[in-house]
Amino acid sequence: MAEAPTLAVFKLASCDGCQLTLLDCEDELLTLAGKVRIAHFLEASSAVLPGPYDLTLVEGSITTAADAERIRAIRSASRHLVTIGACATAGGIQALRNFADVDEFRRTVYARPDYIETLATSTPVSAHVDVDFELRGCPIDRRQLVEVITAFLAGRKPDIPNHSVCFECKRRGTVCVTVAHGTPCLGPVTHAGCGAICPAYGRGCYGCFGPSGSVNLPALIPLLRRDGLDERDTERLLSTFNVAAFDTYDKEPRS
Repeated sequence: MAEAPTLAVFKLASCDGCQLTLLDCEDELLTLAGKVRIAHFLEASSAVLPGPYDLTLVEGSITTAADAERIRAIRSASRHLVTIGACATAGGIQALRNFADVDEFRRTVYARPDYIETLATSTPVSAHVDVDFELRGCPIDRRQLVEVITAFLAGRKPDIPNHSVCFECKRRGTVCVTVAHGTPCLGPVTHAGCGAICPAYGRGCYGCFGPSGSVNLPALIPLLRRDGLDERDTERLLSTFNVAAFDTYDKEPRS
């Protein structure tokens, strides 16, 4: 009888939220545990089995030289590597350092900055090694996570949509907060996956799942201006969990 495939979960620079999403799967996780061997998942167990691993999930961004070295070792020990969450797929909130002076941060925050070893940037895992799939979100959605794990174990492509949050609003019958109330919203440029939670409660989307497959920021900026956001407010809205990912897109309105 063939051995069950092995699953490993690793953490880099992150808050653990995406690993907790996996633990919160509860019934699904119990079912999954009967089909795979959880070889490395320190959030759940201190028992560790050596690689190679059939499927590896990685949470967190690369913020130190040690992280960069470690992710290469993880990649070499993994048949399939999937990054989970905004930190692993876009650098996370810590990527705000990419647009500032890291040395100044160290001098301001730490009494002994010479003890701190860090890179000047926070980058996604894909900037350092090949990644088989990126699952976005801050945190990730449990349904999408189960789909990704199931798909890789079954040898098929994960069925994760690449459209925007606006599609999810339409599907659940949520009135557009921008059209109806003039509420600033990043839904038109944000990847679906959360179920459009914020708009369902009358709030604009904050872009937790990063850029969607069809991003047109120049078309959205005038709407944000119309709804009361000046240039600084707009930059602040885009400078959260996926700041580095949104920064790669042109933000200048087209005439």
